[in-house]
Amino acid sequence: MAEKRNRKQAWMYPIVGALLAMLVAQGCRKETPMPEPEPSGPEPYTLAIPSHFPPSEPAADNPLTVRGVELGRKLFYEGLLSANGNVSCATCHRQELAFSDGVAIATHGVSGRPLERHVPVLFNLAWASSGLFWDGGSKNLESQAFGPLTHADEMGMDLGLLETRLRESADYPKLFSDAFSDGITAANVAKALAQFQRTLVSGNSRYDRYTLDGAGPSALNETELHGLSLVRQKCGGCHSGELFTDNSFHNNGIDDDFSDDSHEWIHRGRYRITFDPMDLGAFKTPSLRNVMVSAPYMHDGRFATIEGVLDHYASGIKDSEVTDRLLYQRDGKPGIPMSGDEKEAIVAFLHTLTDEAFLGDRDFANPNNTKK
Repeated sequence: MAEKRNRKQAWMYPIVGALLAMLVAQGCRKETPMPEPEPSGPEPYTLAIPSHFPPSEPAADNPLTVRGVELGRKLFYEGLLSANGNVSCATCHRQELAFSDGVAIATHGVSGRPLERHVPVLFNLAWASSGLFWDGGSKNLESQAFGPLTHADEMGMDLGLLETRLRESADYPKLFSDAFSDGITAANVAKALAQFQRTLVSGNSRYDRYTLDGAGPSALNETELHGLSLVRQKCGGCHSGELFTDNSFHNNGIDDDFSDDSHEWIHRGRYRITFDPMDLGAFKTPSLRNVMVSAPYMHDGRFATIEGVLDHYASGIKDSEVTDRLLYQRDGKPGIPMSGDEKEAIVAFLHTLTDEAFLGDRDFANPNNTKK
């Protein structure tokens, strides 16, 4: 009986051994790693802000993304955005001129007719929170884009036709779907352009390197330092802070007659938007950064040189009840006194605000013509 029981147990040993071996093998086997979760949205784009700049104000409804910025850059140089297929944003906004165009009044839009005002520079727009265009007529970069896109003398585009063109193109359907969940729409064209323009940060001039590093190759000489002091003293009421603009609106005494029969009262300045009589002839303060490569000057490009601008402020201010009080002396006379030597020092300093790295940055250049 015992022998029978022993035989019955013996045939079970190999089975138990095999089961134990399987359990050990399972315990030693490496677990297959779980796949990384798919990102929940487009990859964010981190804006490089110079350490001495104030904080920027991100657009909550149009956050920067890598794909959105890439798309906006391509669209900025895209002729398909214009009625004749030849005019792009870059036609009037040339990088080597701080995204201005170098002429007083542009005529290179689709109609060939002169535009109403001088083409402004494009940089540090992430801080432009008080309105765009010379009169602040556009609240933000997204709404601003529709102005030149649809203006009869600029790009003259029908937005429905624009969407059709982009949908029929080889590249844009995928580029839009990568950047925006709803793909190609006129609104997303504006959003992409706005994203790209917010990345146009200029803060690497000699002045900036001097501010951050002090002595060394970027150090300012005696004349330039004197010019910096004079700019802070005589120009700082409007051209303030590290942005060298208050992003506000001032009547700077270039006119005292504000009768205007132009389309939509263009030359009445900020008044066109607010209907406040004290805003007659008030225009947005441009930055002094890159000012030496962005002539001519003022909203109508009337001054060909920076010396002409300084002469105006020293002795050409036109007195009116709406001329900004910042432009008056203590005795009530209009003008900002400047000697010839002081003007030369100011010009010497303004040269140090030219950001050569920005003007040649390939990340801002035409992606179709740039090899990295």
